[in-house]
Amino acid sequence: MSDDIKSDASGAIRGKLIAKKQQWAKDGRLLTGNTGDKDRDRLPPGQRIVKDWPVLDLGVTPKIDLEKWRLRIDGAVQNRIIWDWEDFLSQPQTEIVSDIHCVTGWSRFDNRWVGVPAAHILSLVQPSPDATHCIFYSRDGYATNVQLDRFAAGNVLLAFKWNGDVLSAPHGGPVRVLMPDWYFWKSAKWLRRIEFSTEDKPGYWEIRGYHNDGDPWKEERYSDD
Repeated sequence: MSDDIKSDASGAIRGKLIAKKQQWAKDGRLLTGNTGDKDRDRLPPGQRIVKDWPVLDLGVTPKIDLEKWRLRIDGAVQNRIIWDWEDFLSQPQTEIVSDIHCVTGWSRFDNRWVGVPAAHILSLVQPSPDATHCIFYSRDGYATNVQLDRFAAGNVLLAFKWNGDVLSAPHGGPVRVLMPDWYFWKSAKWLRRIEFSTEDKPGYWEIRGYHNDGDPWKEERYSDD
């Protein structure tokens, strides 16, 4: 199959995925109208438990050469960073266990992660006093936005291991964001850049009908607009 045909096929698949998820937002798919209590319940409203880990993306898995891998952390910060793979692995690491809640309706319990804590990154880059948001950029053209205080939470990592193994490419390896308190589309795969910003910059799904915040306990699946 020629590269042009492969590109056309990939583009068609991507277009169908986007259209399908935009329709979900219009239809309010999976909305129950209930509000969960994470202090009492473990499964947010409208979710079901799965044992496997479904693969969801934009239809393209980037091929990443670790020799050329770079992570840029910049924007409204005092100290900009560019890490290669060895730099990244030399940073302090921590392990946590968390659940995953995907906006498409599945949840997976007890995932064990290893990664570089967000708190360490914040201590290095020193965001400007007027910085309010973090924007995550992926290698497949994806982006998503979060409030800075949410990135600063103690359970947020740049994860590179899952359940004892290196994070596989289909699941966002070599490095993905992990923000377990939010729907999983906020945990961007194939991370290439973190931008600290003085303004909000809604990302890929946020401009296509998905909620700007994404709290699974409040069922913030889709925009109110």
